[in-house]
Amino acid sequence: MTMTLRPSVERGHANHGWLDSHHSFSFAHYFDPAHMGFRTLRVINDDVIGPGAGFPTHGHSDMEILTYVVDGALEHKDSAGNHTVLNRGGVQQMSAGTGIRHSEFNASRTEPLRLLQIWILPEKDGIKPGHRELVFADDAKRNRLRLLAAPEGGDVLPIHQDARMYAAILDDGKSVSHDIEAGRGVWVQVVAGEMTANGTKMASGDGLAVEDAERIDFTALGGVEFLLFDLA
Repeated sequence: MTMTLRPSVERGHANHGWLDSHHSFSFAHYFDPAHMGFRTLRVINDDVIGPGAGFPTHGHSDMEILTYVVDGALEHKDSAGNHTVLNRGGVQQMSAGTGIRHSEFNASRTEPLRLLQIWILPEKDGIKPGHRELVFADDAKRNRLRLLAAPEGGDVLPIHQDARMYAAILDDGKSVSHDIEAGRGVWVQVVAGEMTANGTKMASGDGLAVEDAERIDFTALGGVEFLLFDLA
């Protein structure tokens, strides 16, 4: 088993005033050849967007994009005619495919918005663009790993890649485990709080790459929220 911690303080950082962003992997002006992604996981950006601010209309292609709203309200508009507002617990899936244009803004004029934006490489290029959103209440993630996105879709967001995204909110002292199939790897990203992962202590913003393991055990230290990516 190989476990590689990616401490929060070592992430890339860009503060534009209206946007305070931390990059787990190389992104935009932050480039680190040692951190270009993990398997098909290409981007994890932890963004805090100021009131009324956001990303004007811009384009994406050939990428699976997942947005996990931590706090606040995210307003989304895209070239397919979708116009939505997501609050805490909301998760958005967008297949950029052959091309889609969208904007993302903080829907509040008074409160900040925090979200994690995740990019995953698709199984192939040229997929038909698509957009879907679901809301997963805190209770659905409490003291369990809740599947949020998977290639099979169903009651979770569909994704065009052999990758699965889970979320968990563990109360102090509570534990949860994840079994890993042979040949697969796991990335763990702490959203808030502290925990141990197979004995390794992790805190808010930390990431962890896990290879050649059969199982990973998590225990909250005072309460924690985290994401888990199970990747081919």
